[in-house]
Amino acid sequence: MVERYEEDIARLTERLVAIDTTNPPGRGYAACAELLEETLGELGLPGTMRRVDLPHREPRFCLRAEWGTGSRALYLHGHYDVVPAQSPSQFQPRREHGRITGRGSADMKGGLAAMIYAVVALRDAGFEPDGRVVLQLVPDEEDGSRGGSRWLLENHLLADADAIGMLTPEPTSGVVWNASRGAITQRVTVNGRESHVGLLHAGDNAFERMLDVAAAFRALRDELASHQTSYAIDPPEAGRSILLLGGIASSGSGFNVVPAQASFTLDRRPNPEEDLDAERARLGALIDRFRADGYSIEVETLQEAFSSGSPSDGPLATALAESVHAVEGARPAFELCPGVLETRWYARLGIPAYAYGPGLLEVAHGSDEYVDIAAVARCAEVYARTIERMLSPAGRQ
Repeated sequence: MVERYEEDIARLTERLVAIDTTNPPGRGYAACAELLEETLGELGLPGTMRRVDLPHREPRFCLRAEWGTGSRALYLHGHYDVVPAQSPSQFQPRREHGRITGRGSADMKGGLAAMIYAVVALRDAGFEPDGRVVLQLVPDEEDGSRGGSRWLLENHLLADADAIGMLTPEPTSGVVWNASRGAITQRVTVNGRESHVGLLHAGDNAFERMLDVAAAFRALRDELASHQTSYAIDPPEAGRSILLLGGIASSGSGFNVVPAQASFTLDRRPNPEEDLDAERARLGALIDRFRADGYSIEVETLQEAFSSGSPSDGPLATALAESVHAVEGARPAFELCPGVLETRWYARLGIPAYAYGPGLLEVAHGSDEYVDIAAVARCAEVYARTIERMLSPAGRQ
């Protein structure tokens, strides 16, 4: 069904990769959103653009397009922002050996092209859906979704009450992610008193105090590692609840000065079975214990995200698995995503949500990020067949 659109899919992927949509800060959002709006219009899928104005940020743009009519809606949701590149040349897409190489090719501009052409292929084949397919294209996924999915949710614009499911084309390496972890990311700063090294007795070493705090968090990390998710994940060791310490750390102003401040980050990734509020309170209680002992500590929250999970045997999961089987020759495994997913925004509304995309997780965000053109086309075929199964007038799921 989608095979004849492979070159169109590849060209759109290249055009999207060529636009630098680095986030942070949110570069090139207007240009990328305009390209998507123009493309959808040319393909007969006119969209609605929403401008999002946030304090101290460039404007954000959310795009929504619909195909079909009826009281049921299946959402194809993707983000067009990318993580920072290792080199400016990553925004000059290269096509060779059946691949498109460039920042965002796998995560997830190839997936955006797959979603769009899945709808085009179905429409051109004469399929008439019993319901609607909603294309939702958003920014800001890479740093908390503030100007994208989160804004849509908070303004009651994310999904209609008649939504039956959501798919997003994250680079899943052939599996389906039906669950994702939450996140609590904080910067912990311990204060002391500065003095010259020769007057060591007059200072209060913030670095040494920070080590005390970090040691307590390390003990908590070991305790949390005994919490294992019930969701499938490969390897099984990756199912342990996570607390990462010291992703970023800093201290002092010079080698011969007692440091007045020392800081480190912690990144808590609760499993779906763990409660975000309870885990936030657990971290706060440890800090409060040190404050009660006279430590001066400041905590800045950099990110918070709740976990989510959807059943692996529901109607959309079944339709997706059958479509993957038909296209790829084998049923996919359903696994917990090791990170945070946009599916959480839909799951929060009780909408089954799944990630399945053409890219490889192991190359996403890397210096040689690429996507196989044939894999993108096959993914588009999977989406088309899933839409067909879910919105077929003769076989309502």
